Amino acid sequence: MDKKTAEIEIKELREKILYHSKLYYEKDTPEISDYEYDMLYKRLGELEAEFPQLDSPDSPSHKVGGKAGDKFSKVTHIVKMGSLTDVFSYEELEAFVDKSKATLKEEGINDLMFSVEPKIDGLSVGLTYENGVLVQGATRGDGTVGEDVTENILAIKAIPHRLKEPVSITVRGEVYMPRAAFIRLNAEKEEAGEKLWANPRNAAAGSLRRLDAKEAGSRGLDIFVFNLQAGSLYTDGREAATHEETVLRMGELGLPIIKMLAVTGEADEIVSAIEKLGAQRDDLEYDIDGVVIKTNKLSYRDLLGENTNTPKWAVAYKFPPEQKETKLLDIALQVGRTGVITPNAVLEPVRLAGTSVSRATLHNIDIIKSRDIRIGDTVIVQKAGDIIPEIVSSVAAKRDGSEKEFSFPEFCPSCNEKLFYDSDEEGTGAIRCLNAACPAQLERRLIHFASKGAMNIEGMGPSVVSLLINEGLVASAADIYTVKAEDVEKLPRMGKKAAANLISAIEKSKTAGAARVLFGMGVRHIGEAASEAIINQFGSINALFDADVQALCQVEDVGEIMAESLVSFFALPETAELVSRLSEYGVELEGAKAEPKGDSLAGQTFVLTGTLSSMTRGEAGEKLKALGAKVTGSVSAKTTCVVAGESAGSKLDKANALGIKVIDEQEFLKLIN
Repeated sequence: MDKKTAEIEIKELREKILYHSKLYYEKDTPEISDYEYDMLYKRLGELEAEFPQLDSPDSPSHKVGGKAGDKFSKVTHIVKMGSLTDVFSYEELEAFVDKSKATLKEEGINDLMFSVEPKIDGLSVGLTYENGVLVQGATRGDGTVGEDVTENILAIKAIPHRLKEPVSITVRGEVYMPRAAFIRLNAEKEEAGEKLWANPRNAAAGSLRRLDAKEAGSRGLDIFVFNLQAGSLYTDGREAATHEETVLRMGELGLPIIKMLAVTGEADEIVSAIEKLGAQRDDLEYDIDGVVIKTNKLSYRDLLGENTNTPKWAVAYKFPPEQKETKLLDIALQVGRTGVITPNAVLEPVRLAGTSVSRATLHNIDIIKSRDIRIGDTVIVQKAGDIIPEIVSSVAAKRDGSEKEFSFPEFCPSCNEKLFYDSDEEGTGAIRCLNAACPAQLERRLIHFASKGAMNIEGMGPSVVSLLINEGLVASAADIYTVKAEDVEKLPRMGKKAAANLISAIEKSKTAGAARVLFGMGVRHIGEAASEAIINQFGSINALFDADVQALCQVEDVGEIMAESLVSFFALPETAELVSRLSEYGVELEGAKAEPKGDSLAGQTFVLTGTLSSMTRGEAGEKLKALGAKVTGSVSAKTTCVVAGESAGSKLDKANALGIKVIDEQEFLKLIN
């Protein structure tokens, strides 16, 4: 490879790593597996080593992945919480052992030993105790500055608030979410119709960063403490000679430690220990993504030294994702709330990462085509992040001619309406059913229609919606307004009081306003802010039947794609029937622009992003507008301030890039009060 080609690839790799690093460490919403991320990082390191003239001090290869967020106060670590060099093969591991031995041999040392312990897949934290009392808990952040999450740390049951002896120490540990807690949390999120966590690591990180300590404590988080931070502000007063001794000492003090700890000095013995831990992965109550190998004798670490960002006396061996071959028996289609038809692979059951896998996601038609996946193929399956099964590729060499190429049907498998192909927000192909009355979409649509951001029908959650559908009481959003109390009280787990409350909430929702009705309809690309802006411009739901793309694009924050989506939706006969029935049952379809109650925020433009714990974004927007502010759906140079809640995304990034003021939920509450 020549220098110019290397320079281009290095630039692309750095951009990708920075992007995915932000998602992983700061947003807890990774888009690629840990292994794919590690491979990007590894490739960058190889190129920088081959072309040292292209290396740069600000390269991601010289930094710890994350940085402290803005929701919590900052903590500067007394001892840097660095990362480790990753190795992905036994050859690389053997090279590390040989190099360490050679370095120490020059000093006349021949008794090098290593500790071997599992690498917990969680969030790294530092705990500081003064006179035996926990006084601070902080995330790693960028290794130098982290977030003060003491209140949430105190809510984790496994962490002692007081040690067994009145010592002052700083220790490092890994907060993780046990698999059972992860399964329970995702089941709750699925029941509520919320986005699921991809894996326990991201669930643990997201939970620890909750602003509500009580909520963070309810997530079932746990911890293993693995390092006594030598050289910190505090010391135990004892002189330990080895890492093994420090781990045992932390256990004596009452801290939860990793009990699987082996000490050995030969590469083949280390490999055996790794294989033993790897074989135990499926039986553990928590996820491990590798094994940490450290020089056991603490004095030898000073002799081996440090790299720019990682120690030379330790490495992390990363497990590759487990892959297995199986047969693709069929491709089944699933219709989502927004009408996206998702293909799912039906597999001959195979044991993978501790569970039996019989289904896997195929994402979209483009994936099936690009990977040349055919029904009847032998396919390679893996679990992305050890959680979500996916097909990596087909094994073309094992085809016998009986395999069949897959093609999407022309009509929806649920309602038999014509399907449409387009590109989704990420630019990948999607097949959609645009029929608002499609039965397969019905349950998700009704849950959305009744949600807080839309019609806000209290008591009409996923389980109640499912009951109403199963009993034949509702088949569209309009049917909600025909439900009678006597029908509801006969349903399982309901009764007279619950039925009366539900009917009251349904009746109350009739006056929610046209903007909420529009958002509740679930038109693709049309969110809460856009719904309100559109109604403010056009005045009513009925006016949208005559609106064209050009007119809709005149509404602030409404682009061509949004306008086309709205025009297509209001061209459907099912939409006309829905609107007619809603009007017949007394649902308010006219716009009612709220008059400002004050002018303290007059002339200022706000954007809301992420999730607020105290109210919905819609409710927050109403409070801002009541003070004279303008609320829009996108960040621009005209934006005065961005209110960033939990899991704030690209809007927050854009605000930071433009230098626009950003406030968190606590500051927002002070502002509106």
